[in-house]
Amino acid sequence: MRNHRLALCAILLLAGTAPVYAQSQPRAAEARPPQVSPGSAARQGQPRYGSFGLDLAARDVAVDPGDDFFRYANGTWLNATEIPADRTSWSLWTVLSEDIEQQLRAIVTDAAASTDPAQRKVGDFYAAWMDEAGIEARGTAPLHPYLQRIAGIGNRDQLLATFATPGFVSPVGVGIIPNLADPTRYTAVAGQGGLGMPNRDYYLREGAEYDRYRAAYRDYIVQLHTLAGIADGAARADRIIALERRIAEAHWTPERSRDIAAINNPMTRAQLMELAPQFEWETYLQRRGLGAAETVIATQTTAIQGIGRLLDEVPLDTWKEYLAFHFINSYANYLPRAFDEAKFNFFSRTIAGQEQQRDRWKRGLGLVNAALGEAVGRIYVERHFPAESRRQMDELITNLRTAFGERLRTLDWMDDETRAQALAKLDSFEPRIGHPEVWIDYSNYQVDRGDLLGNMVRAAEFGWNLQLSRFPNPVDRRLWGMNPQIINASYNPLMNQITFPAGILQAPFFDPNADPAVNYGAIGAVIGHEIGHGFDDQGRRFDPTGRVRDWWTAASAERFTERTTRLGQQYSQYSPLPGLNVNGQLTMGENIGDLGGLEMAYAAYRRHVAQHGEPPVLNGLTGDQRFFLSWAQVWRSKQREGATRQRVLTDPHSPDEYRVNGAVRNIDAWYRAFNVTPDDALYLPPEQRVHIW
Repeated sequence: MRNHRLALCAILLLAGTAPVYAQSQPRAAEARPPQVSPGSAARQGQPRYGSFGLDLAARDVAVDPGDDFFRYANGTWLNATEIPADRTSWSLWTVLSEDIEQQLRAIVTDAAASTDPAQRKVGDFYAAWMDEAGIEARGTAPLHPYLQRIAGIGNRDQLLATFATPGFVSPVGVGIIPNLADPTRYTAVAGQGGLGMPNRDYYLREGAEYDRYRAAYRDYIVQLHTLAGIADGAARADRIIALERRIAEAHWTPERSRDIAAINNPMTRAQLMELAPQFEWETYLQRRGLGAAETVIATQTTAIQGIGRLLDEVPLDTWKEYLAFHFINSYANYLPRAFDEAKFNFFSRTIAGQEQQRDRWKRGLGLVNAALGEAVGRIYVERHFPAESRRQMDELITNLRTAFGERLRTLDWMDDETRAQALAKLDSFEPRIGHPEVWIDYSNYQVDRGDLLGNMVRAAEFGWNLQLSRFPNPVDRRLWGMNPQIINASYNPLMNQITFPAGILQAPFFDPNADPAVNYGAIGAVIGHEIGHGFDDQGRRFDPTGRVRDWWTAASAERFTERTTRLGQQYSQYSPLPGLNVNGQLTMGENIGDLGGLEMAYAAYRRHVAQHGEPPVLNGLTGDQRFFLSWAQVWRSKQREGATRQRVLTDPHSPDEYRVNGAVRNIDAWYRAFNVTPDDALYLPPEQRVHIW
């Protein structure tokens, strides 16, 4: 439901989430586990992958690790693996996600017979989605009240009122976040939005591939009008696309939108009126439920200004056509099959290259997670999150923080004044593991087994009203922004919190039966990655309390920027597709997170070795080699061309092969572990390697 949500990538990109991108098929377990290294806790049972946590058969040992470490670690798997027709990618992430889907299917099935009201809502919601016969029988009737509302818009005031209504798209979104100047209080925030295709590049880039996307988008708009029984679809499509192109021209680029200094623009209502008077901010905020907001952070200021001018220049009837199309598009999946398939054919098949729809029950689980995620998550945690996982994660996080603290104390490029502030921020990090302390109360969310589209609109309304109910109060640090069953991890710069949901605390990321080197190279590096976001090119601008404040001396900031600039230049040279390079500026924070996380995890692993003794060689691999191989296998994936293109244009994470190769070639210990020499393709002379943390 991308179009229902506030398009504030400027804020969301700061969260530093580690995404679910792809998946792979687990191999059969190999021989019984070898003896663990002296001093390590005894492992109980068999690791999921191989005999000590690595899938050694996935490697291509004919590849020199110094030429292509990603393929050395995963080449045989890459050659043998086909992406399933219902996926745009495939990797270990997807294997784990499919395991969790089976667990969630049991939960939602049981929920249908539960006496608990929240669980019954889960069952009813899922049943409404699975009732294909009922959806077909109702046809387009569920659309009519919403389209009639749009048709009845007679002036700009009514247009803005519809923009402000949850469930409808708006070219400028208004939401709620902790205040960048005082994260203990909430504030309103406004930013660019309103596009149908993934981002501005799909409207503005030149080339046959982008012409194809634009032509297919026009066909899709015409098709939705035809299915909805709206006449003159072709002319409407031309006007809608022309409007969206002008919106795209006003939009900031993704890399500019992640610059906290550029997007942190708190404004009074009077200042907002000077910026974009067309939005009539006093009334607009009141209708959005934010009449008490004294200031609004205007993120992409010139985009808001440019979109405001479009309200003057574009006829009201065109805006109404735009609203009607976007409402149908937003809810197409919850209408008869023809709508659902039309949306799949454009967004998934044409844009991302996915060949067929996923099974309906699997897609339904995603909707339940979106609408009632914590109701499902409470049961998931009870059934699938052992207390021992929390204990071991606590230990790993402690080791990572200690290792990073030691590195901070010895950095030669950071002066003592900045170092003291950095250590204070590290000390104030708050780790959150498994699940939230308090759960969302869904009592006010109405679910009707016979009204799927209405359930989705009410989900948008419930989510927004939940935010509004929190707005007058101090920020509650116990709240989570992701469900415990998700495979993800995040850093929140405004709260200085790192979060590791229960879903990711499973193999291959975390396996209590794996060799320590494997866990440090996998979940250890993920932990380090999230800690590192507090000190990346944008996270470093937040102080220990989460407030935006420059706590760096000019000298330390200059030396930091010199290093990150060189890292960005490295990544900008990588070309996953001909003529399409990684955007080193857009991916900067995640690349810093990957490199710094791997450095932290390696330092923590060596602390572990110092405590327990040098580990044995297993299957010809030293502990250090197993550590780096674990990192490389976590990211093994295959992705369709369209999905790769979309990722490069829109995603702050680099493609997975560069998350591996781009990081290891900057780490001295990797060179020693695999005897990488100047004759190898990934070799960088020591003076060209980027060392940040």
